[in-house]
Amino acid sequence: MIASACIPRPDTVDNSSDRWTTEKLKQLNEIFMHCPPAELLRWGFKHFAPDIALATGFGPEGIVLMHQILQIRPETTMFYLDTDLLFPETYALRDELSRRYGFHFTRVHCGLSLADQEQQHGPELWARSPDRCCYLRKVEPLRRFLSTQRAWISGIRRDQTPFRANAQLIEWDYTNRIVKFNPLAYWHGEEVWDYIHSHQLPFNPLHTQGYPSIGCWPCTRPVAPGNDPRSGRWAGWAKTECGIHT
Repeated sequence: MIASACIPRPDTVDNSSDRWTTEKLKQLNEIFMHCPPAELLRWGFKHFAPDIALATGFGPEGIVLMHQILQIRPETTMFYLDTDLLFPETYALRDELSRRYGFHFTRVHCGLSLADQEQQHGPELWARSPDRCCYLRKVEPLRRFLSTQRAWISGIRRDQTPFRANAQLIEWDYTNRIVKFNPLAYWHGEEVWDYIHSHQLPFNPLHTQGYPSIGCWPCTRPVAPGNDPRSGRWAGWAKTECGIHT
């Protein structure tokens, strides 16, 4: 049973940005700040299903959200951005999650093969212009996919990067013009891993090999103990975000 304090007053919600005023978002965030992530997910599904989707890179936060969604609305669309450059361990985890829980993951692809990208932009674009590579292989396909949705769910947390420090539980995504849910915004990394271990959920084995944050294999490096967990992403570049959350 959902605690009554966690349920906002009934409201008519639509996809228009003028309905998502700063004051309305503030009120909703204040309500859900005192609720577990599952209650925010329930509310989101009530107002936006079936046009709401979970974005995942198969990191620990995404796995936590998948497990909670499995208990609430297992038919929810779960999608990933396939850059063709994910680690083999990431693809293996995707397959393990499908086998174990019956998840069907929607593959979102840019439509540009690595060979065609090399022909158009030169070899190893990621090594010369990682922003351009991320834009072509992640940002553009994400925007096309989200144009079919009214809301999306991400696993970002406030303590991951300075840019994410102001993430809200519910936001208006001005770029994609839909509502964005960040149910784990206030969680810490320890809480994520406690949840995974307590529920015996699978996770990427690279996390135990010095990779706290995992993206594409050419741009991800192991991180020394005690260093910024995301310092292994785009190592050597002044870049901490691929662009899908900016």
